[in-house]
Formats: sequence, structure tokens, C-alpha cells
Amino acid sequence: MSVISDNINKIKGALPANITLVAVSKTKPIEILREAYDAGQRIFGENKVQEMCDKYEALPKDIEWHLIGHLQTNKVKYVAPFVSLIHAVESEKLLKEISKQAVKAERIVDILIQIHIAKEETKFGMSLEEAREFFQKIDMKKDYPNVKIKGLMTMASFTDNVNQVTKEFEEVAELYNDLKNQKSKENVEMKVLSMGMSGDYLLAIKSGSNMIRVGSSIFGSR
Repeated sequence: MSVISDNINKIKGALPANITLVAVSKTKPIEILREAYDAGQRIFGENKVQEMCDKYEALPKDIEWHLIGHLQTNKVKYVAPFVSLIHAVESEKLLKEISKQAVKAERIVDILIQIHIAKEETKFGMSLEEAREFFQKIDMKKDYPNVKIKGLMTMASFTDNVNQVTKEFEEVAELYNDLKNQKSKENVEMKVLSMGMSGDYLLAIKSGSNMIRVGSSIFGSR
């Protein structure tokens, strides 16, 4: 058994049944992804559009490709035909472009709304308040019929302060649960809370995450 296979099995073996593991494969070569695929992993996360497109062409078609990085509007057309989930949608401008390209691709594209909760300014996303306002006013079926909001995504601050990270995760989880409990809207289905990476996914799961994005704990450090 390879190290990658062993890592995947260890992580999955320790996860609750309702947690989805996204293997963050950015910068990793095709042969490394094949090892993970052979170990049973079927969901891979990439943050660069061109890299994801190249890997999509080279690897089996039963893989679910998640775009987890910041997505520029001019790159949406390349992923719209095949992407399974876009994690980092932080503006209506991007949402509009995804909808436009989804119509051209004749498919429904699933997305997550990215919440900016971390202290670093470099991270993208709507604030908690902006997200609440967005969900109050949005009419997905009318304005973006080929896009479905499946939940929320966030990244906590990069810090060793466990209390701070936990607080940030809990605040986003509270928003997620509030939205989930509201009267449902068409094309809005709160099912996914994507929180937690290699260094903090156990904290994220405790706070309510049901999808984790793990790279270095599977593939090793870059």
C-alpha cells in the first residue's frame, strides 16, 4: 500500500460517516492523483483553472472536480462544462458569469458561497452580514436558473489560536444553520458546509462542517 493510499484510509477511517473528504491535489502531478484514485478517492480539489482542466482531460471521468480557489470571471467558461462544485463564489458578478456559462454548457452548476471570516485581508468572501443580506434578496430561480447554491465555504485564520479558529468556524456554522432553517427558496439547498483543511479540519468538524479540504495530510507538504 502506498503512503498516499495509507493516508487516505487513515483519514477516512477516522471521519464520521457524514463528512465528505475533498483531496486537495493542486500542484500535484497526474501520477500522484492516480495513486489517490486507486485508493478509492473520487473527489479532488484544485485552485487553478488550467491545471484542473488538464487533469480532467487526463484522468477518469467518474472523478468529481471541485474548484476551491479564487475564480476569475474570465476563467468560468473553461470549467462550467464539467466542474462538480465551485467553492469560492463571493460576488454577484461571479455568480452572473457562472450562470451565463452554465446556460451555454446546458447544465446546472453547483456552487458554495464563500464567507470571509478570517483576520487575513488576503482571503476572499462575503462578510456574515453581507451573506445574510444576499440570501434575503436573492431569487436564484429567476436570476440564475442554471446555478444551485448548495451551501457555504470558509477558511479560518491561519493561527495556532485554537479558540479563535473555533470561534470563526462556529460563527459560519451558525449562519449556515440559520439559512438552512429558513423557508426554502428554489435553487438554494443548504446541504454543504465546507470548512477545515489539513491543520484544522478536526476543529471544523466539531463546529459542524460536513466537507473538509485536505491536501498536505494526504499528499505531503509541497
